[in-house]
Amino acid sequence: MLGQRLRHTKRYREIINVLMKNGFSHFLFRVGLADRGFAAGHGADEIDRNMKNVGKRLRHALQDLGPSFIKLGQIASTRHDALPQEIIEELEKLQDHARVIPYEHVRSTIESELEDEIGNLFANVDSDPLATASIGQVHTAKLLSGEDVVLKVQRPGLKSKIETDLEILQGFGRILEERTVWAKRYRLCDIIDELSNSLKNELDYLMEGLGAGRISKQFEDDAYIKVPDVYWDFSTKRVLTMEKIDAIKISRIEELDANGYDRVKIARRLADTMLRQLFENGFFHADPHAGNIYVLPKNSIAFFDFGETGMINKKTRQHFASLLVNLHQGNTKSMIKTFSKMDIISEETDTEALRRDLEDLHVRYENIKMKELSLGRVILEILNVSYHNYIKIPTELALISKVILTLEGVLRRLDPEFSLMRSAEPFAQKLMWQRYRPREIIRNSLEEIGEDIGIISELPSDLKEVMDVIKKGKIGLDINVKRGDQIMRRVDKISNRLSFSVLMLAFSILMGSLIIGLAIVGQDTIIWNLPIIEIGAVIAALMFVLMVITIIRSGRM
Repeated sequence: MLGQRLRHTKRYREIINVLMKNGFSHFLFRVGLADRGFAAGHGADEIDRNMKNVGKRLRHALQDLGPSFIKLGQIASTRHDALPQEIIEELEKLQDHARVIPYEHVRSTIESELEDEIGNLFANVDSDPLATASIGQVHTAKLLSGEDVVLKVQRPGLKSKIETDLEILQGFGRILEERTVWAKRYRLCDIIDELSNSLKNELDYLMEGLGAGRISKQFEDDAYIKVPDVYWDFSTKRVLTMEKIDAIKISRIEELDANGYDRVKIARRLADTMLRQLFENGFFHADPHAGNIYVLPKNSIAFFDFGETGMINKKTRQHFASLLVNLHQGNTKSMIKTFSKMDIISEETDTEALRRDLEDLHVRYENIKMKELSLGRVILEILNVSYHNYIKIPTELALISKVILTLEGVLRRLDPEFSLMRSAEPFAQKLMWQRYRPREIIRNSLEEIGEDIGIISELPSDLKEVMDVIKKGKIGLDINVKRGDQIMRRVDKISNRLSFSVLMLAFSILMGSLIIGLAIVGQDTIIWNLPIIEIGAVIAALMFVLMVITIIRSGRM
């Protein structure tokens, strides 16, 4: 424990010193991470508000701080929703900076992880790296059985260093949220947690292998999509062995043209593949930049590097589709209703101001031609409006914006006329209308009824706790008027459902009793010359149809 504290203290000082050296002294003083005298001796008297300069200094600082901060900077460069574009452009340059790991370290890691001498595992391993990154290094090799493979080998001693850096960074995040408005508004701690989880996942190569396998399974029936196979007997958390695939990097446009590839078809296939992952499957490759996508004969596509993957559940996908479709149609009321259904409207949100901002956003885009619209930019605008109005956007949507922006950059080079917005529209419409299928309505209704039953079943114990507090004289009033109408609507929905359910149950019992009684006495079903059973069946059917229509129209049942 003492050793950990000393290690944290030493690293903390290193981080502060590097930030000071790169011109962040005044900022550190303003947020209470350095005293005035120390800050004054290290740099400027005021904060530089030129974002380009800030980005350059931040990039240099991250490079000085080593692999874990370089990787965090690379991940942060994808957060177009939370960082200024000038800073993102500088952080993107971190992709090309990584020190080569000496082959002796690579060999030692392979042998310790696979628990054998390298000669007993591989026929040969190329000592010169095929690629180098902040987390690991890639080498080509050949198995004893003759298959050509690539080895991804993690840098030595990286895990403990990264864990220390992440703990310190999370501490910084908490301080900044307490002392600055912008950090609180953008939920900096949540962003840091997201970056941390992403980095921790990248440290586990078995997770990467599982991600590759899962995406491969999605497209096992598509001949034009290829994902390299994983050799599990030669893979661990720090060594990943995968099939070697010879292909052309998708950004090498001249080479693709020289070999007769159809770039328009490649763009369409790539877009379709990624949109299916995002809107249909819910599990997707989260880093589709040009270095991770290659082209094979017959205009086929190969995906590489599954260190970053994302997952989005069906309900969130449907909400995401609704936001896109409703923005395109200018239906801001439905957009706000979607935010409400997602339960991400905070207490600080002014719904009238949110409506105005969304209407302004629609006006900005309604006269732009579809092919000129950037789907990624539209999503970013929605996220920016959301942040400005204290909407707690799920991290999955921020990740999707990054994926789509990256994808659009690749598609634009392949085919400048290609519109991802136009390609995504049918996927979004289909996903949105899936909610109104009878099976989906019944499933959602059953889920909500289950939630309501849970609330009701816990009511006695909740009331008992309240009464206990009242008896002890420790009750306090905290009435939130802004959210009161939402709470009352929810209570109203529950009571309406219960009343309707009781009515349906009573009606069913009455009709069942009437049918059984008449059957026993052998009488016809005509009372006062009326076909009671038939009328009852019609009433029951009408009540069912009314319930379905009510659910579809407003969700108030």
